[in-house]
Amino acid sequence: MAVTEASARADVAELLYLEPGELDDGLNLFDAGLDSVRMLTLVERWREHGVEVSFVDLAEHPTFGQWWALLSDA
Repeated sequence: MAVTEASARADVAELLYLEPGELDDGLNLFDAGLDSVRMLTLVERWREHGVEVSFVDLAEHPTFGQWWALLSDA
């Protein structure tokens, strides 16, 4: 199964206890409550689906819009 924008949004929203539609592309995910343990969970989940993205890349780009740009390029 490929990682799509909708599935990535749902993954992130789940860990922030939001509905996917509530996850704004410009929201700083760390300000919204995402921590390093949850971020590692996402990295591993996405790697299982063949997306090579690093923890550091995500940490340096804290919004979902930036994350999707990284994921879609990977």
